[in-house]
Amino acid sequence: MPDVGIYVATVYGGALDVAEQIAPLFEAAGYGVEIHETPTLEKLVDPQPNLALFCISTTGRGDYPGNFTALSNALEQQRPSLEGLRYALIAMGDSSYEDSFCGAGRRLDELLTTLGGSRVGERLEVDASETPMADDAALPWAEQWLAAHS
Repeated sequence: MPDVGIYVATVYGGALDVAEQIAPLFEAAGYGVEIHETPTLEKLVDPQPNLALFCISTTGRGDYPGNFTALSNALEQQRPSLEGLRYALIAMGDSSYEDSFCGAGRRLDELLTTLGGSRVGERLEVDASETPMADDAALPWAEQWLAAHS
């Protein structure tokens, strides 16, 4: 059975809610699912999941939420090879903050690719100004992703 690690970056719990709403869809598609509320590099690479799904909020000026800094710092400082890592990404932000909209998700996407990871499918960007409940956008995206990539 393939496994998916869901790596959460959240400030107020919205990204965790999305992860918890999406997990049953992956389970129904035959994946073993593990949600990482405090993600670390070790949880990403040892062992590497068949798929890493990032549910990531943006805080401040495009910054990563506090619970995600251990992983983001390790990626940026240690620069590990992520060859073979297949990942998908759901970025959450608020377009009223034009300069930093979904900044953490966009930064992470670029970093993962630079380190050798391969994004599978399009990145979902959820705008809190248009979709206050992020799972309203994330659930249909996950269903389409699973239909196209499973």
